[in-house]
Amino acid sequence: MASAAQRTALLARLDAIEAEMRRLGMWRAPGTRPTADGPLGPAGFEAWLQDVFLPNARRAVAADALPDRSQVGLMALRQYDYHTHVPEAAALVALLHDVDDLVSAARETKS
Repeated sequence: MASAAQRTALLARLDAIEAEMRRLGMWRAPGTRPTADGPLGPAGFEAWLQDVFLPNARRAVAADALPDRSQVGLMALRQYDYHTHVPEAAALVALLHDVDDLVSAARETKS
């Protein structure tokens, strides 16, 4: 079970991820479909973050049903640094790594 402080920290990071995506021009208006290419390359990862990851992560925090681990930071690193270096995404990658760390800390609290 994650503590209230851990859940609050996770929700703050998820909100920061959304804000960073908006700042970078990655966020789509509700009801619009992703384009073939986003501002930093193929839109598949950004669409997944917006449409799948963030809603599911927020639901998991609200239900106190966090997974045992998260690797969204690693996915972002592969997307923006490993295959093609995208310096504009450095803050987003750091926020996603923070989510991984917070999920791990919540798991340790649970044990």
